[in-house]
Amino acid sequence: MTGPPRTTEYEPGELERKWRTRWEEQGRYEADPEDDGEPTFITVPYPYPSGGMHIGHVRTFTVPDVYARYRRLQGDNVLFPLGWHVTGTPIVGAVERLKEGEEEQLSVLQDTYNVPEDELQELETPMGYARYFIENHYKKGFEQLGLSIDWRREFTTNDERYSKFITWQYETLKERGLLEKGLNPVNYCTNEQQPVTTHDLLEGEDAEYQEFTLVKFGAEIGGEDVVAPMATLRPETVRGVTNAYLNPDAEYVLAEVDGETWFVSKDAAEKFDLQAREVEVLEEVDPADVIGETAENPVTGDEVLILPADFVDADNATGVVMSVPAHSPDDYVALQEAKADDERMREYGIDPEAVAAIEPVPILKIEGYGEIPARDAVQSAGIDSSDDPQLEDVTAGLYQDEFHSGRLLASYGEFAGEVIEDVRERFREHYSEQALFDTMYEFTEEVVCRCGGDVEVAQKETWFLRYSDQEWSRKAHEVVDQLEAIPKSTADQYDHTIDWLEEWPCIRNYGLGTRLPWDDEFVIEPLSDSTIYMAYYTIAHRLEDVPPEEMDRDFFDTLFYGPDGGDAPAGVEVDVEEPSETALELREEWEHWYPVDFRCSGNDLIQNHLTFYLFHHAELFDRDNWPQGITVMGMGLLEGKKMSSSKGHVVLPDEAIGEYGADTVRFFLLNSSEPWQDFDWRADQVATTRDQLERFWTRAQDVIETDVPDDARDDLKHIDRWLLAKLQATIREATESMERFETRSASQAVFYQFDEHLTWYRRRTDTDRPGAKWTLREVLGTRLRLLAPFAPFMTNELHEQLEGEAAEDAGWPEPNPEFESIRTEVEERLVADVTDDVADIVEVTDTDPETIRLYVAADWKHTVFEEVVDTGPDVGAVMGNVMQYESLRRKGDAVNDLAQGMVRLVRERDDETLQAMLGIDEQSVYESARSFLAREFDAEVEIYAEDGDPHDPAGKAGQAEPFRPAVHLE
Repeated sequence: MTGPPRTTEYEPGELERKWRTRWEEQGRYEADPEDDGEPTFITVPYPYPSGGMHIGHVRTFTVPDVYARYRRLQGDNVLFPLGWHVTGTPIVGAVERLKEGEEEQLSVLQDTYNVPEDELQELETPMGYARYFIENHYKKGFEQLGLSIDWRREFTTNDERYSKFITWQYETLKERGLLEKGLNPVNYCTNEQQPVTTHDLLEGEDAEYQEFTLVKFGAEIGGEDVVAPMATLRPETVRGVTNAYLNPDAEYVLAEVDGETWFVSKDAAEKFDLQAREVEVLEEVDPADVIGETAENPVTGDEVLILPADFVDADNATGVVMSVPAHSPDDYVALQEAKADDERMREYGIDPEAVAAIEPVPILKIEGYGEIPARDAVQSAGIDSSDDPQLEDVTAGLYQDEFHSGRLLASYGEFAGEVIEDVRERFREHYSEQALFDTMYEFTEEVVCRCGGDVEVAQKETWFLRYSDQEWSRKAHEVVDQLEAIPKSTADQYDHTIDWLEEWPCIRNYGLGTRLPWDDEFVIEPLSDSTIYMAYYTIAHRLEDVPPEEMDRDFFDTLFYGPDGGDAPAGVEVDVEEPSETALELREEWEHWYPVDFRCSGNDLIQNHLTFYLFHHAELFDRDNWPQGITVMGMGLLEGKKMSSSKGHVVLPDEAIGEYGADTVRFFLLNSSEPWQDFDWRADQVATTRDQLERFWTRAQDVIETDVPDDARDDLKHIDRWLLAKLQATIREATESMERFETRSASQAVFYQFDEHLTWYRRRTDTDRPGAKWTLREVLGTRLRLLAPFAPFMTNELHEQLEGEAAEDAGWPEPNPEFESIRTEVEERLVADVTDDVADIVEVTDTDPETIRLYVAADWKHTVFEEVVDTGPDVGAVMGNVMQYESLRRKGDAVNDLAQGMVRLVRERDDETLQAMLGIDEQSVYESARSFLAREFDAEVEIYAEDGDPHDPAGKAGQAEPFRPAVHLE
């Protein structure tokens, strides 16, 4: 009886459909506790389906799949689940923009993500929208890619049972004092009128709060004394203020702020209102009426002139800017430009002489600068215009120097002589207590919500997570201490984030997700409901028959802490009033899979999601269930530019897989860079990868079709054993790389580097020999198993054709000691090196030799090599030893010169290689390769020992060195 015909042509689409169907029918990647193997639990952030998937997402989800497949090949019982994150407002906002017919939103949906017009109506509810992209983009794409996911455990964060799980989490945190309600700075969307987090942002994801000091200058406007607050990050410079600036084209107002009348930009008044102040706008003020007037410095009592300046951004801070030209290169240059613009000064009724009279006022001394540091910095850099791109760097440089080394002058009284770094906070507090200073918050850059609204810093009464809690932070640091962070440098980033994290607002006014248990007007925000959901995967597929009302506090306490609460974290008492029998059954599965062995995620999430993940596990679970490892991933570029869905600059997985095949897409993404490095999708390089895989397929077919005699293994020659030795070394290299998530290193070694070995092998031998046939079959079978995590469709098919079972069923190969031989590798390296040397001489001399003569180094030279190996790479010590030989003493400088060369050779090789070299008969190696060299160069090959009375017509023999024979072409 014969089976179905073997597929010999490389047709990725047909091949992939075959294996996807088989995996689905088998339930191949459904993992259960009773399955064989050590449990390994791998997770990746669940997708947020507010739009379609692009090729950048593909790499994110393929990295953990490659590792999951590798662990299965190692015999582990691997759980790799996936759910869907729909919490928050981005999907709601996308639906609203769709219903409003927003042109940009329609373009993204129809032009970028190919949503048919007749299906747009399906997207007009939040979950309808989410479901469309889950099924038609993400899930379809994941299945096309062959991701080995256990789909039984799929859920969305809007599911009722999942909300019960999040409810338990937040009730527990509140009970432990890690949730509080209070006034706190938050990112606030002025369009949605609610707090948002980085998850909700379109622009400014890395923006941070800055706390500005407001220096409360006095001014007279319309006959009324008012406050003109000027914002600064350097309050100690207040004694150096010489003038102020307004933007004559901006909007300014008089507003009552906490009982005082303030003159600020219209934008600033709106920000003060957001920052928990009592604000009432009284009237608009034409800035032209204020420019040319003076303001009183609250610390010195000096009157400073107010000048016009287009560079003032009224949307930044208060829109009223103080100038310190002695210590700010920006201000120094601006003042010089104002002095040179008499016409504009007269336009606002300002006497140019009054401007010309303004001189910088120094406030500190700093080594390396004169009395006016800003002037020195500007002149040293050759800056004469505010448009000079150097100005920003020069300003930042001076600020740093002054902060760390600048000492205040005597005019500062009790603060005189102190370094800015030590005195700034005390100085600010001193004048704040006198009500001369105030504060406001501002972002470091523009921040825009996904809904398109401006995001400002607001102070709102909200529930927040107390990440600043010292005990909680201490436990989070302990998680990092035992965590395998890949790459290792990221461990410091987690620790740094733990140290600067403070209160984190964890609720929103509306959106999808879990309602705050004790106040259902609010929804728990996306970065706060996605910290321990990995635990939910362990039981998600078994909850369908559990009534949601049974999933109360006791249910989850029983599940995670045991029937008596005894498995709660150290120092935490949990009283389980009525242990849940259902939860006890589910607890077995939870205990089997937890902890998470590796989480793979974007490196941009270290500063929020990933560190939150560590915090919450530290508090809610015992040490044995803390995360074991995190691998971070870089970003993706498309043809050298950042991918952008809104601009249509993306590649859709469906299109890429249709054109190149899933194996090519996977292999390119995992082979082009290590996971934590950025990758660049370039169509020409992807096409090349497709061609390389097809060549691999074709050559594999040749091996599969070749009959191998039963006794072929008995016919192994040196060159066969060399290739087999290289194969064992490749197994070791690939294994070590995969253990470190170095997917590029592993795939490069197995695919490209080993292809180079095969090219050499085919040059060196007759591949029709029985031993060669056996060797090539052995090599192919092993390489298919090593490549199986990267290109599962092709490798499974080829391995099944070769051995009758899929590669993923054959297991990860282990090095075979029978074929491991450093000596064999070194001997063949000598042959390759001498081949290269001869080829170089042929090319340089442009000759076609009839005879090639090789001269192997004399025995005394090998004695020197042996002494270097024994003594170590120290020329002095080596010479001290070799000079004990009378025969070597007579050779004098020749020995010293050779010893230096041998020291360099020894330094470049490991001990194992050096010991192998000591046992090699170099002349025999070349003798055995004589026929190859003769065939390679179509010449007669003669091999001599330097000290064996050689035929040496050109006097070359004396140039021979150990493992570097002298060469003569005739």
